[in-house]
Amino acid sequence: MKIDLNADLGEGFGVYSYGADAELIPLVSSVNIACGWHGGDPAAMRRAAALAVKNGVTVGAHPGYPDLMGFGRRYMALSADEVTDMLLCQIGALDGVCRAEGTRVRYVKPHGALYNAAAKDAALAEGIARAVSLYDPALVLLCPAGSETEKAAQAKGLRTAREFFADRGYMPDGSLVPRSRPNAVLTDENTICARVLTAVREGTVAAENGEEIPVRFDSICLHGDNPKAVRLAAAIRGALDSAGIEVRAFADGNHEN
Repeated sequence: MKIDLNADLGEGFGVYSYGADAELIPLVSSVNIACGWHGGDPAAMRRAAALAVKNGVTVGAHPGYPDLMGFGRRYMALSADEVTDMLLCQIGALDGVCRAEGTRVRYVKPHGALYNAAAKDAALAEGIARAVSLYDPALVLLCPAGSETEKAAQAKGLRTAREFFADRGYMPDGSLVPRSRPNAVLTDENTICARVLTAVREGTVAAENGEEIPVRFDSICLHGDNPKAVRLAAAIRGALDSAGIEVRAFADGNHEN
């Protein structure tokens, strides 16, 4: 049995640091690097890419809305064409930086409000899938299982990977508990590790109302902005290792460097 662990990196910019990238990256198998629009800047992108190469970790592009002030977590009314153009720009920028560091972007995971909106909006999802397909159809699109994003990617013939959030609460319909509500973000290490093991082994997770709901996934997301991110990542990695579950990147070897 194997599973991927992914985390967001490179989200600081200018003089502002954000997250513990150097401490977090050895614990995961894939990293979602911000592309400068919701967070990050060229220097942060290159530092994150260099860290990925140093640690043998697979790189994914993490494009978001152009919203540094709101960290890409606020919805923006953009057309599907605007989303396509926006993603082409962001993926291409990060891939260029990665090439300079001796690696490549292997997958794409939309960030924040864009990720959540596209999961339910077929037009936005099509805009995202179109961008990935136009840039490089060998890229994997990381998205929620059963989402409009997954459907749009499959319609384009793209490979997809489904995601589970270790530290986020789930609604009975399988969507994430909105961040504005209590229990949206979980912090207890023991609880999180136990639900991760249950999700991997049994394919279920306890929703907000206590109901056990099915989850299908290839990768587990660890949020780097969680104050306990490094400790939590170490605990989850330790729990998986102890259970004999191999941590391995879901997207690798799609390109020659």
